[in-house]
Amino acid sequence: MKYTISQLTYFLGNKTTKGNIFLLLRFFLVLIFIVTVYSIIFHILMLFEGKEFSWITGFYWTLTVMSTLGFGDITFTSDIGLIFSIIVLLTGIVYLLVMLPFTFIQFFYAPWLEAQSKARTPRELPEDTKNHIIFTNLDPITENLIKKFGSYKYDYVILVDELQKALELHDLGYKTVFGDYGDPETYNRLRVQNAALVVATNDDMINTSIAFTIRDICKKVPIVTNANEDHSLDIFKFVGSTHIFQFTKMLGKSLGRRTLGVHMGANILWQREKLLIAEAPAMRTALEGKTLAETRVREKTGITVIGVWERGNFESAHPHTMITSSTVLVLAGSAEQLKKFDKHFAISCENFSSDSQVLILGGGRVGKAAAEALDEQKIPYKIVEKSHTVTKNSANYIQGNAADIGILHKAGIMNARSVIITTHNDDMNIYLTIYCRQLRPDVQIISRANSERTVSKLHRAGADLVMSYATMAANSIINLLNQEQVLMIVEGLSIFRASAQHSLAGKSLTENQIREVTGCSVVAITREGNQILNPDPFSPLEENDELILIGTVEAEKLFMKKYFS
Repeated sequence: MKYTISQLTYFLGNKTTKGNIFLLLRFFLVLIFIVTVYSIIFHILMLFEGKEFSWITGFYWTLTVMSTLGFGDITFTSDIGLIFSIIVLLTGIVYLLVMLPFTFIQFFYAPWLEAQSKARTPRELPEDTKNHIIFTNLDPITENLIKKFGSYKYDYVILVDELQKALELHDLGYKTVFGDYGDPETYNRLRVQNAALVVATNDDMINTSIAFTIRDICKKVPIVTNANEDHSLDIFKFVGSTHIFQFTKMLGKSLGRRTLGVHMGANILWQREKLLIAEAPAMRTALEGKTLAETRVREKTGITVIGVWERGNFESAHPHTMITSSTVLVLAGSAEQLKKFDKHFAISCENFSSDSQVLILGGGRVGKAAAEALDEQKIPYKIVEKSHTVTKNSANYIQGNAADIGILHKAGIMNARSVIITTHNDDMNIYLTIYCRQLRPDVQIISRANSERTVSKLHRAGADLVMSYATMAANSIINLLNQEQVLMIVEGLSIFRASAQHSLAGKSLTENQIREVTGCSVVAITREGNQILNPDPFSPLEENDELILIGTVEAEKLFMKKYFS
């Protein structure tokens, strides 16, 4: 009942609807006038033939003939009466069988259906809504963020400017609001003044309009925008964007920095004060083929190996953990300790011959950014790209289809140290990964994944390293919300803080068995304002100590349940 009332309120309150109802009433008045005139003529002609009927009978005859029912119980015998019957019949066909249905559908039924749709899709949030996230587009980044926000207790809403799309998303279970991107009233209805964050991941022009419109009514809400083009950076700053990212360029550079031969063996993922979290691939290093105990990493560098990635699966580090060519180590330590690690275990360009280059499949924004990262390290590369406009006038480009074995041989795949796959199509990335792995079983393959669910598929297809565009962007945005409490650094891993309190104080890390019980690693302790990196596992914790831990999302939940529930 409440839903029907809201429909009627919206339907009758619309100016267009009121005009349509007025036109529909005019049509019915004309129809009533015609029926009345024909009923009067019916009586006149019947009197001419010497018959007399009641006025009710006149209306009855007119309506049965106009509606083509024609029961035949009342008929004319004269020619003029028969001609009149034909005129009434033709009038009825035009007005009742043709015009009435179309008029009713156009001026009443179709607007009523539209009113139903609009009433079903929310147009505003409750007045008490606060600390929520406003998305302006549903894409892989948004989908990833929505899933992660469920763990962090953040509410969200997606602003959609197309009614049909808003209905589809609403039916799929997403929290949507229908409105115009350029209308300030839309953002007032979204309670933007109380929002924790606005995330705009549309194209650059729409993002500009969104940020500009919001800043007219609210100066304080943080706005995150994704810039596809370099020249949009200054525009976004001018219109009031708080945080501006170029996610495709960030992804491309991250892919390039993970290539074999880049001087920096450990790639820094996160830094707070003295503590750095980094990852380092083991392929072709002195680490490969040894257990963690045999490498003596901590003894040589002072750094802590938190865990290892093995083809997309994270495992806590143990002395017997075997390091293979596909292993990526997650490290925690200071900048000085990371330098020592690079000195002992990093691969330098000197380890490769001059004709050993990197092959980049795909010359879009991600591929170009990967090439920039390789240029910075003076690593030779070739880019395979189908588009002629992209490949012309460049010695580093090979025009052609990356799935063509002739093109791959021309690009030098048989001598390549690494292959970076950067296309925006996940199915193509899987195909190319399998193809390159068949051609070169020993080559390092680094692939882009546009969707989070494709990451495991690419690992199974033979990729050594996979970076998810959606995950990288989502983690960057999550880290803006609460930098002091919970942080996502890479897919599935988070850094969080916890007080030692009574449950942990007085006992050492070894005695508390935090890693063994929960899978989380204590990478630092803040004590009296000082940060202690890689703390001694045998030293007792103090009650005022603040622990900095790293682990999977599941391990974090287990830790909180075990020690703080």
